[in-house]
Amino acid sequence: MHPAFAVGLVFAGCCSNVIFLELLARRYPGCGNIVTFAQFLFIAVEGFLFEADLGRKPPAIPIRYYAVMVTMFFTVSVVNNYALNLNIAMPLHMIFRSGSLIANMILGIIILKKRYSIFKYTSIALVSVGIFICTFMSAKQVTSESSSSENDGFQAFAWWLLGIGALTFALLMSARMGIFQETLYKQFGKHSKEALFYNHALPLPGFIFLASDIYDHAVLFNKSELYQVPGIGVTVPIMWFYLLMNVITQYVCIRGVFILTTECASLTVTLVVTLRKFVSLIFSILYFRNPFTLWHWLGTLFVFLGTLMYTEVWNNLGTSKGQPQKEDKKN
Repeated sequence: MHPAFAVGLVFAGCCSNVIFLELLARRYPGCGNIVTFAQFLFIAVEGFLFEADLGRKPPAIPIRYYAVMVTMFFTVSVVNNYALNLNIAMPLHMIFRSGSLIANMILGIIILKKRYSIFKYTSIALVSVGIFICTFMSAKQVTSESSSSENDGFQAFAWWLLGIGALTFALLMSARMGIFQETLYKQFGKHSKEALFYNHALPLPGFIFLASDIYDHAVLFNKSELYQVPGIGVTVPIMWFYLLMNVITQYVCIRGVFILTTECASLTVTLVVTLRKFVSLIFSILYFRNPFTLWHWLGTLFVFLGTLMYTEVWNNLGTSKGQPQKEDKKN
């Protein structure tokens, strides 16, 4: 498959996925559980049909290892989506999640005993400063936009702090999951499609504990205004349409990234994913008119600049000019 097609899938799927998620969260900030459940169910059914061959294909990696990874993945997904219900704006949500490099480095040093160059420590410092600036400025906005009542302002700020704590926990848990996944792939080989299926299928029983919240939001979705789907003329409640589009675009996004990792060098994947995050952030700010000050822009610049520095984009680009394409793919 042509790499340009994969790049198109990543931008079309991932960017539009963020749009539909924000449309859902703006109407019902607490809808994270029903969104997560729908995403997991869709990918699990697709994987059961095409990857697991209706359950006839045995897993290459033992289920007991998937159980550990699935517990972490389920927790990260639920916490990340629920953070939107804790006074966390979508731009801050995206910027904070871009700080995965920090968590990866910290846990890499602690668990894998890795050591990094001064250049990588500098890049992580840039990302940290950028996230701190954005977080600090968002904290000021939360307190200033709250009610004039001191009690209401403190309550809003307390919920926001809880949201920051949730995002931090999810960031560290995601990094730990990545390290665990890395060790599994070294032992059993890389099975990305299989891991995608089991990571989404095995956690489904866990949603029983969230069934009440999922049902309540399903009722709210049913009460939303009707919307005629373009092209097919079917009328559905608009929140269900947003949810359906969020699920489909999530799948397109995941498939696009998967194709990209198999067709392109890791450098290309890093550049495309980083650029995609930046485009999503810009669109969220402009289209949804999310508050974003000059300080936020400075923090964002630090985050993306630090990310590109960490992956040594400029060094790799300079090297690849003098090397044949085949060797570049090897890297």
